[in-house]
Amino acid sequence: MKNNPFFFFLFLFLLPEILHHLPATLAIKYQAINDAKGTPGGAQFDALIGIPYTEEIMKDINYFIWNIFQQYNETDRKPVETVKVYIQQYDGAEAITYGDTVNVSALYLQGYQGNLKWEFTSLLHHELTHVFQWNGEGTTPVGLVEGMAGYMILQSNYYPTRFAKRGQGDRWDQGYDFTARFLEYCEELKSGFVADLNKMMRKKYSVDYFKELTRGEDGGPALG
Repeated sequence: MKNNPFFFFLFLFLLPEILHHLPATLAIKYQAINDAKGTPGGAQFDALIGIPYTEEIMKDINYFIWNIFQQYNETDRKPVETVKVYIQQYDGAEAITYGDTVNVSALYLQGYQGNLKWEFTSLLHHELTHVFQWNGEGTTPVGLVEGMAGYMILQSNYYPTRFAKRGQGDRWDQGYDFTARFLEYCEELKSGFVADLNKMMRKKYSVDYFKELTRGEDGGPALG
């Protein structure tokens, strides 16, 4: 049996199929880069957070997002090869995501009062959602896109005390924590609502998705 060429060629024959069924996470790379070294915020990042922790939680959050979106198959997920988190010296939003890249403001880290590591982890739950969520190829309203990211913070229990309470807000699509609370309500109406909504927004968006997803639940009327 040892060194039997039959088993060697059988392995070569089956290798493509084996690789095809390996988890997609094996192909994803997670990189964190501190471009703000020498600044107070960059020093805060190195001292209180660090590159190893960041790359570790990037992977953990990635898994968490896939689980909330119920994306258990590679074909359900956005094709992402490398996710990068940069710590950069800029003034403005605490973090900005472009495609597969998240930029975190060193000035924000410098000025944050509180548990910086906790806040940074919360921030990455929000920003990495933008990397992996579907947005109707740009047609989904910004309020809902941001609300999905806020929903991830809510579900992860990394939401701050200032996070909107149930019933607060003027509109369901107000965005961020307000829309996150609305999605929480929808999830209670129909288990798997958020995952199904994200899946439906793969190519396009329609407000009618809300009616389709809740129609007939418990014999009650649909949303809308």
